Amino acid sequence: MSSHSRKAAKLIRPLVQRLHPYVPGEQPKILGLVKLNTNENPYSPAPKVIEAVKRAADGRLRLYPNPTAELLREKLAKFHGCQPENIIVGNGSDELLAMAVRAFTEPLDGGRGRNGTPGPSKGKVQFFHPSYSLYPVLAATHGAKAHPVALESNFAIPALPKLKSGKQWDFAAALSFITTPNAPSGRAYGKAQLKELCAAQRGVIVLDEAYVDFARENALSLSLAFPHVLTARTFSKAYSLCFLRVGYFVGSRELIAALNKIRDSYNVNGLGQIAAIETLNCLPYYRETFCKIIHSRNHLSTRLSDLGFEVYPSQTNFILVRPPHFPAAVWLEKLRSKKILVRWFNDPILKDWLRITIGTEAECDALIREAERMTND
Repeated sequence: MSSHSRKAAKLIRPLVQRLHPYVPGEQPKILGLVKLNTNENPYSPAPKVIEAVKRAADGRLRLYPNPTAELLREKLAKFHGCQPENIIVGNGSDELLAMAVRAFTEPLDGGRGRNGTPGPSKGKVQFFHPSYSLYPVLAATHGAKAHPVALESNFAIPALPKLKSGKQWDFAAALSFITTPNAPSGRAYGKAQLKELCAAQRGVIVLDEAYVDFARENALSLSLAFPHVLTARTFSKAYSLCFLRVGYFVGSRELIAALNKIRDSYNVNGLGQIAAIETLNCLPYYRETFCKIIHSRNHLSTRLSDLGFEVYPSQTNFILVRPPHFPAAVWLEKLRSKKILVRWFNDPILKDWLRITIGTEAECDALIREAERMTND
């Protein structure tokens, strides 16, 4: 390291120097690639949404957007049967997850107990594992304690009596994230089980429902029934607005007000607000795409199962599969060589599996053809 680099490094907080950043899905620059690695909706936004964004790309670009996404919150409140004060909009739901860590957990040098000793639950960000790999990064960035708790071997949430007797799950943790349906397994969790867990939890719970539009059930009503529960939703995964980054939380006025205190000014761009509002006017179009994706998910699952893949049942826009004949990491590279990109996780629990986004029918068929060739070679 040069002298210049050493001087610069000394200016960086030790906590930041120790961080391992979140690793997003690869965004390659390869023409003709079948991209099945980042759970994007393979279908375009509704035509009216695209037209609304085009119309808004005018002289308004020089102006700041509405600072609280007021019109979008009003629209979402009608959609979910609540008040605008129950909703906060973010630059993608990821921004709101980070804000929740900052608002509800103490760094490890804070959270003092009654006798002045650290109160560990106050600085704890809890989540089931495996789930969204951003959660531990958000905890580390804030200086809080990441507290993963293992799911069952079939990716189920342990029953409440087992959570209580196992003494791993902390019912007093300042903040708990529950990805429902789960990523990367695709497993959905019933509202009744989630309600039972929410009722027993004393800290804040975020039900991360990024993929819920592809599931048979949702639990958003719990965030309006319990004062300590928030539901996270996004316009990215189901509504084809990844490029514009719009997400939101639904919850009690008190929790939403606390989050607003630390929200960046003008945190949601104006074009994103306009696109999201128009999206809510085009729900029949998106429901048709959800049906197409679910149909393709079932077709792809069946065909891969016939080829010897172990396919985990999914209620999302992706499937988790254990491939035959070769290790999953080898399948990743073999498919990449054929311009088909899927996701592999270098994790002890997941290293034998691939996560495959559900693409168009043509994209799924391309994957099936290559899988057939590789299993027959």
